[in-house]
Amino acid sequence: MSPAAAGRMPEFIAVGPPRTATTWLDRVLVGHVGLSEGVKETHFFSWYYDLGFDWYRRHFRNCPPNLPILEITPTYFDSPVARVRIKHDIPHCRIICTLRDPVGRLFSNYRQLRREGFIGHDSLQKAIADCRKWDGPGNMFSVSRYTENIRAWQEAFGEDGVLVVLYDDLEDNPQAYLDQVTGFIGIPKIDLGDSPVGIGKVNEMNQAPKSYKLARRARVFREWLRQRELYFISEKFSMVWNYCFGRGESFPPLDPGMEVSLREYFLPEVEALETLLKRDLTRWKNGGRVAA
Repeated sequence: MSPAAAGRMPEFIAVGPPRTATTWLDRVLVGHVGLSEGVKETHFFSWYYDLGFDWYRRHFRNCPPNLPILEITPTYFDSPVARVRIKHDIPHCRIICTLRDPVGRLFSNYRQLRREGFIGHDSLQKAIADCRKWDGPGNMFSVSRYTENIRAWQEAFGEDGVLVVLYDDLEDNPQAYLDQVTGFIGIPKIDLGDSPVGIGKVNEMNQAPKSYKLARRARVFREWLRQRELYFISEKFSMVWNYCFGRGESFPPLDPGMEVSLREYFLPEVEALETLLKRDLTRWKNGGRVAA
């Protein structure tokens, strides 16, 4: 018997990738599905597997018994290790992949990495150059290999077991976007007109930290608290996190020349995804809405 069988586990996992409106989805689904308690992302199958299933199951122990359980953790998307672990431990789990124009997603990811002190004052050009020196889960380009990763999730969980939704649809028609997700999960539709979250953006990354050393230390301390399930302390520190991760310069818009270069780079990927999804992604080729 799998160790996962000893307690209730997620029936659905939204695997990301990062910066594709998973925080918005998490907040909209509160009260309609069972979600991880105390923290949005457990990172269990990617980062904290050695903490064991008792640690993981405790995040879902208070989920209402009449609701399906959903975990949302974007670090799973391009992690073969996480994919194998999920398949082994929750073989009948169903997967949600949230995709975004790769140029817009990469630029937003870069802002996030700067804000949380991962890459200091590095320009986007330098961050890209450094990413191309290595490959692996979490690399901005590895995460952007949508077709390869979607196929891998489909091979593991079946085409019918993987829902792919696009950020463009969220921008164009948030209600229809959400209806795709609730229909896949099998829960009643959620009227965004009645939702406290609505259609506004959440978790935007508009400012760099004033001190990258402070941001790095804050991030490490926050993860230390989360590993020990001290979420109530982390929540009380929300103003501290904002202080540590913000107050610096506003991020400038994406340089037009860099955008052209990135769109040329991602063109084969976008065309391959068009074939896989049987969907026109012209907007991603000619220039999407690049924002935080």
